[in-house]
Amino acid sequence: MTDTSALDKPESQAAAIWRQFRQHKGAVFGLCVLGFLIVFTLIGPLFWQAPELTTTQQILNKNKPPSWAHPMGTDQIGRDILERMMQAGRVSLAVGFAAMLIAIFVGTFIGVLAGYFKRLGGPLMRFTDMFLALPLIPLLLVMVMLFRDKIAGVVGPEMGAFILIVFAIGVTSWMHAARIVRGEVLALKEREYVLAARSIGTPPRRVILRHILPNVISPVMVAATLGIAEAIITESVLSFLGLGFPPDFPTWGRLLFDGLQYMQLYPERVTWPGLAISLTVLSVNYIGDGLRDALDPKARGR
Repeated sequence: MTDTSALDKPESQAAAIWRQFRQHKGAVFGLCVLGFLIVFTLIGPLFWQAPELTTTQQILNKNKPPSWAHPMGTDQIGRDILERMMQAGRVSLAVGFAAMLIAIFVGTFIGVLAGYFKRLGGPLMRFTDMFLALPLIPLLLVMVMLFRDKIAGVVGPEMGAFILIVFAIGVTSWMHAARIVRGEVLALKEREYVLAARSIGTPPRRVILRHILPNVISPVMVAATLGIAEAIITESVLSFLGLGFPPDFPTWGRLLFDGLQYMQLYPERVTWPGLAISLTVLSVNYIGDGLRDALDPKARGR
C-alpha cells in the first residue's frame, strides 16, 4: 500500500514561476542590479550624508576630484555628487514606477473594453492609433510648458513638476499595453469557461473581473516592467532638455544636463548618471524578458 504522505507535494504555481525565472541568468542579474540601485537610493542616504557647508565653503569646495570625503567628487557649486546621485535616483525611480502604474491602468482598461465589447473595439483602437501617431517628445514638451507654472502655483514647484511629468508620461505611454491586453482578451473571451459564464447570464462586469482580468496579468506584468524603463528614459530626456524638474530637485537626467557643459574637463559628471540610467533600463529589460519566459506555461513545462 502506497504511503501518500511520502509523496512529494505538487509544485505550486508561484514556485514554478520563480524556478523558471531563476534559470534566466540575465533576469537574475537585472533583479540584483535593480535591487542594488533601489537600496542605493533609498537606504544609502541613511549611511552617507555630506556635511553642511556655508556658501564660502561651497565655493572653495567646488569641482573637487573623487576623494574619501567625496567619493564621486563635487559639482560646480561644491555639492557632493554621491549625495545628489542618491537624491536623483529616488526621483527617477519614483517617476518610472508611478508613470508605469498610470500607463498600465489606462492601457489595461482600454484594452479590456476594446477586446470584450465588439462595438467599442473599432473606436478605441482608432483612438489608440491616434495616440501612437502623435510625436511623443514634442507633445510632452508642450504639456510641460503649458501646465508647469499653473500646477506649481497650486502644489509647489517640486511636487507640481513631479505630478505633471508623471501624469504626462503615463497618459502618453499606455498604447502598447492596450494593444497587448486587447489581443489577450480577444482570445480569452472565446474560451469555454468564459462562454459558460456568459451563457448562464453572468453580467459582463463580473465576467471581466472574475475570468478575464486574472488571465491577462502575465502580459500586463511584462508590459509594466518595460514601461518602467520607458518612463525613466522619457523623464531623463525631458530633464536633459532642461524642461523637467527644477535645478534644485535633481534627477539622473538633470545631472546629465548640468554636467554637459563640464564634460570635457570632468567627464565623470555625465558618466555616473548615464551609467545609472543605463543600468536601470538594462536591468528592467532583462527582468521583463525573464518574466515573459517564467509566466509562459509552455516554458515552465506545464
